[in-house]
Amino acid sequence: MSELAASTPAVEIDPDTAAIPALRANSSLGEATTEFEEHMVRKGFSNNTIKAFRNDLKILRLFMNNDAVLRQITNDHLNEFLQWMQSERGRPCSAKTLARRITTLKVFFSWLRETGVIATDPAEDIIQFSVRTPLPIILTKDEVDRLVLACQDWDRDRDKPDARPYLLVSLLLQTGMKKSECAKLLVEEIDRSHPQSPEVLIRYNDPRYIHKSRRLPLHPSILQSLDRYLAQYKPDRFLFDCTPRNLEYVLDEAGKRAKIRRTQVGFETLRWTSAVRDYKTGMKDDQLRLKMGLSKVSWRETSDKIQRLAGQ
Repeated sequence: MSELAASTPAVEIDPDTAAIPALRANSSLGEATTEFEEHMVRKGFSNNTIKAFRNDLKILRLFMNNDAVLRQITNDHLNEFLQWMQSERGRPCSAKTLARRITTLKVFFSWLRETGVIATDPAEDIIQFSVRTPLPIILTKDEVDRLVLACQDWDRDRDKPDARPYLLVSLLLQTGMKKSECAKLLVEEIDRSHPQSPEVLIRYNDPRYIHKSRRLPLHPSILQSLDRYLAQYKPDRFLFDCTPRNLEYVLDEAGKRAKIRRTQVGFETLRWTSAVRDYKTGMKDDQLRLKMGLSKVSWRETSDKIQRLAGQ
């Protein structure tokens, strides 16, 4: 299986260089949360994260007052807020929601401290606790070997050869790209200008997500399967000229041919499998984060899951 493991780290493209916000220590909490929302957009936070953080800070403003002065907010204020939210607000939140709201406070006030708006971080000493969500299922080495072999046999089938499954599985195991990234991949984004070190470009045109754009290394052997696939399917623009659902069907069928019964083979399974394989081979955390196209906030939970999966 060594031919499926790329040897060089991912390269981040155009890292975010957001400016320090025009806030002061005597600015209001309302002004700061507005600036923070703009910061999250610039940094490419996911829409779900932005929505959740916005709602959490709205509740904080409700408790403290929109005009609360940043430099006057203390650790005691934040602990009173958390106590109020759990037992006095009348709408107790789940352990998972509470953990996220603590994360919101920590990210928000840490940002204010790091950008020099406030001198000390009032959320720094708040005790965070982790609520562990169920671990995703990944493939074992034996299952990966069987999956690849099944795709190779599919490619060589005398009656109805199909080069797509092997190319798709190889790309996912080598890069760990997401379904949405794979589905919009263009033919030209497989860079074969250096045949001994080909790359794939994951491109995000939306400025909010430019930090997710990256170049990922590929093993040279993938070019042979790519050529067979191009000759068979003749895609015009998109590498996989079909719907994401059809690609899921391809992966599901590949898993069945490999006799993998304990889980359904899909994009998420192969993404997590790829990440754990990279972790086990010694890839540094920051390199793996960049390879997966994750922000530092998203990486916290993902990193914990990868380590736990690797220890199973």
